[in-house]
Amino acid sequence: MQPSNSGDVTYDDPWYDALASGWGESADVRVPSARHGQNTVAAADVYLEVQRSAAFQEVRSRYRRFVVPAVTVFLAWYVAYVVTATTAPSLMARPVAGAVNLGMLAGLGQFLTTFLLTWAYTRHARLRRDRAALELRWDTQELARGGRGGAA
Repeated sequence: MQPSNSGDVTYDDPWYDALASGWGESADVRVPSARHGQNTVAAADVYLEVQRSAAFQEVRSRYRRFVVPAVTVFLAWYVAYVVTATTAPSLMARPVAGAVNLGMLAGLGQFLTTFLLTWAYTRHARLRRDRAALELRWDTQELARGGRGGAA
């Protein structure tokens, strides 16, 4: 147990500093340990059980089905932009409208695709993964407290 700055108050987590100011705390106050309980299960066992569950595998596969193609397309587009800019500067210097050339439009397209990819990722996560991931989180917390959740 780690002693805190507010007298005899101790807590198992060394990063916990909510009681460091000592305001409103008497010297005989004890914070209950989060790790003492007969029904708690080892955290490693809980996480392994959840990782092996079908629900977790489905969330991971949904993540991979979006991320792998998106990263592949985005990196190919980025490499094509860089290679074209270095190997065909005359093509990139071709004027489109006034002082705006093809290279400037392609560079702005890089920014645009970054924002579009971010939007698509957050939308995909919200619609396809967040609810299932939240249910897994609750199941994991229930298992860690010693109950039987629905992760398996």
